This record gives sequence, structure tokens and C-alpha cells, in this order.
Amino acid sequence: MSTIKVILCGANGTMGKVLTKFIETSLDFEVICGIDIKSLTADSFCVYKNINEIKEIDEITADVIIDFSHSSVLDELLDMAVYKNIPLVIATTGLADYQVENIKKCSLKIPVFFSANMSLGMNYLIELVKQSVLVLGKDFDIEILEKHHNRKIDAPSGSANSIIQAIQSIEQSYYVCNNRFNVLAKRNRNEIGVSAIRGGTIVGQHTVIFAGKHETIEITHNAESREVFAEGALRAAKFIVNQPVGLYGMKDILNLPKLQSI
Repeated sequence: MSTIKVILCGANGTMGKVLTKFIETSLDFEVICGIDIKSLTADSFCVYKNINEIKEIDEITADVIIDFSHSSVLDELLDMAVYKNIPLVIATTGLADYQVENIKKCSLKIPVFFSANMSLGMNYLIELVKQSVLVLGKDFDIEILEKHHNRKIDAPSGSANSIIQAIQSIEQSYYVCNNRFNVLAKRNRNEIGVSAIRGGTIVGQHTVIFAGKHETIEITHNAESREVFAEGALRAAKFIVNQPVGLYGMKDILNLPKLQSI
């Protein structure tokens, strides 16, 4: 396939800038235009403030849209992607339940790749956690600790929520207890304790703790640079442009073994 033409949503945000630098050195991708509420012009492409403006410009055609923006623009972005029939990679977190449902509806019309974390390692951690719940869940308490920079808005993080959902997919009786603020009671057997730390320039760290009798197991993923998310997003984009209509995620591009009950 020739160079993949990208519309980048969130072009002037932190991840948008990281992704742009990656693409500038790539022979496989080209950003043809961007979308950002700041409406600044990037060095090599035009950035539009209004999503509907791109929707109405017939000359703007692309192979894929990559979204690293904000939940507030998702609804318009989905409409535009469907209208122009462009595959979509969504890496935005902090989405409401109705927005996740809208993503699923959108995937009935175009190919959509949706992941709360574009890191390949983070998604492998989630699979390790699911296997660990199968093996340890009856005898070990489960706690999640996530750390991010002081500018992150949502808590728990989208990745922490993905870990929670993965645990609950194995055992539905688990429920979340966030930070245990003003909780004056012993830990319940089926709690998933979730703690969020916000400070400095921490890119992202997630630790899942399995605490048993006289022993503790910790599974940790540490994102040392935002480049891991850019690499994952481009891998997702290269994958999604060749897929039929449907909803896809990191599990579709990771070579993962099937979970085995022990």
C-alpha cells in the first residue's frame, strides 16, 4: 500500500505532537490535516478547529483518522468519520458510557479501532492479569495502583478501567472500591481496590497487586515515554485500514495465547 494518509485529531496536544514527530520520520504515513480546538497551524499541515469544516470539504480525503483528543469532541468526530467513510483509531480516554455505545454503533458502518491504552506492553499486562485471576483469584486480594502526570484529568485512568473490566470478565462478583476515602471497615473479599496518584511528569505506571497469605505478586507496566503510545497508534492505524467494518482492539494485533484455566 502507498503512504497512509492521516487526519490527526488532537493535533496540538501532547500526544498529537509526539505522533506528528513519529510520522515525519516515517515512509509509511503522512498527516494531511489536523483537528484541534487550539486551531494552530502545524509545521507541515493545516489544523482545523471545527470538525464539521473537514466534513464539508470534499477535497480532504484520508485513509485513517487517529484520535488523541478529548471526549468532548468524540461525538462530532464519529459523525464525520462515518460521513466520509474513513476508518478510525480512537485513543482518547475518559469517555462516558453512552460514548462507548456510540463507538460500537459507529463500528457497524466503518472499521473502528478502540483502545484505552495504545501501548502493546500495557495490553499484554491486561492479558497476564486475566490469567492471574483464573489462577489466584480465589485466594488473593486484588489491588490496582496507577500513577500519572499532574495534568491528567480522568481518574481512575482508562487503562485502570480496562484492567478492572478484564478482571470482571473472569469473575463478575468483583466490584471497585476507589481510594477507600473515609472507609471504616475491613476489606471485602470481592473488592478491587483502586488508587490513583497524580504528580509531576509521570507518563504512566500501572501495578496490579495480588496479595495472598504470606506472599504478594505484583505485575507492573511502566511507560517511560509517550513514544510507546505513538508506536501503538500507528500500528493500529496500519492494521485498521485493511479491515472490514467492525470494532477492533489491541487483542486483534497481539499474538496472544488463549487463556487456560488451571
